[in-house]
Amino acid sequence: MDKVVVITGASGGIGAELAKQLAARGAKVVLAARRKTELDGVAAGIGEAALAVVTDVTKRGDVEQLYKAALDRFGRVDVWVNNAGRGISRSVAELTDDDLDAMWRDNMKSVVYGMQAVLPHFKSRNQGQIVNVSSGLSRAPLAPVRAAYGAVKSAVNMLSASLRVELRATHPGIHVTVLLPGVVATEFGLNSLGAGVVDNRKLPGAQPVEAAAKAIVDVIENPRPEAYTSPFIAETIARYQRDPDAFEAEIASRQR
Repeated sequence: MDKVVVITGASGGIGAELAKQLAARGAKVVLAARRKTELDGVAAGIGEAALAVVTDVTKRGDVEQLYKAALDRFGRVDVWVNNAGRGISRSVAELTDDDLDAMWRDNMKSVVYGMQAVLPHFKSRNQGQIVNVSSGLSRAPLAPVRAAYGAVKSAVNMLSASLRVELRATHPGIHVTVLLPGVVATEFGLNSLGAGVVDNRKLPGAQPVEAAAKAIVDVIENPRPEAYTSPFIAETIARYQRDPDAFEAEIASRQR
């Protein structure tokens, strides 16, 4: 795979595994995250094909510097994966202003900063791909306590679709893809805001991180508007769309 891929949230979880899988296929990877030690460790495990750039994706200046570092090292960017994000466990009735601001900053503004940093480069070449990692929670109320996270990811879905429409007439060589995971066996839950955080790695049925990352590799090799990381989450969302009332009653019964 002769591509240069920028990956945010690459110090662990899906982002780190994605970097490894892409590098194994011949790609060059630019890894971004705040945790320098972990980020450097991922890059060291890959070797010369990896560049680690300590980045706070909630700061526009940091994201712009990430793009410049990628260009300085590899001369171009072919794919930008907005993978960084943060969850929350808080009921709708208890959400605070700080909760809402954090969800918007961490899961929406970070995506906008990434897209805006790389889009001029993509437009100048009429080629490139943006992959925005969303969530199955953006399509169905699978976990009501994570409503704010799912709501912002729904906004990411529409932002991505709108950008696709904008680019279709003028820059048809640029792809915008939404990737929708279900529960993945990472530390994501431990880093969430709110009470009652859980370790996703211990949840029954959690998808192995290797499988989730492989789904992103697949949409890079075969670009399309959106994809789920597993048949299970795709089927679950389809079931909700067929009969929302019955599905919601089922989810509600589990909350008792």
